[in-house]
Amino acid sequence: MKRVITYGTFDLLHYGHINLLRRAKERGDYLIVALSTDEFNWSKKQKKTYFSYEQRKQLLEAIRYVDLVIPEKGWDQKRNDMHLYQVDTFVMGDDWTGKFDFLTEEGVKVEYLPRTKEISTTKIKADLGIKSTDHK
Repeated sequence: MKRVITYGTFDLLHYGHINLLRRAKERGDYLIVALSTDEFNWSKKQKKTYFSYEQRKQLLEAIRYVDLVIPEKGWDQKRNDMHLYQVDTFVMGDDWTGKFDFLTEEGVKVEYLPRTKEISTTKIKADLGIKSTDHK
């Protein structure tokens, strides 16, 4: 079984997210999504999500391409996750190109997929007048 993993916040889930998840799943048999926790988003990324971790997890678990959702609690857990979940391929959007190439040292194939250009959570929040640092 070929295992694929991707990481992200997946707030205000949209068709760009679905495109990424579909293409990630096409690279293997089992897709793991490491979902950024609320604490990680706020303390390390200075981002406040619209939906809570549990709500975002519930949405991801309902998507047919996703087999497992795990918490992403920090930047440094990726090396360990590759071994813990026996990952074959690490996938991220191409806005991260080069940032995770070090994972090839763990025996993992690293791929950066093109984003769906016309949509992003940042754009949705801007259109709605929501600042990423706003608290509920």
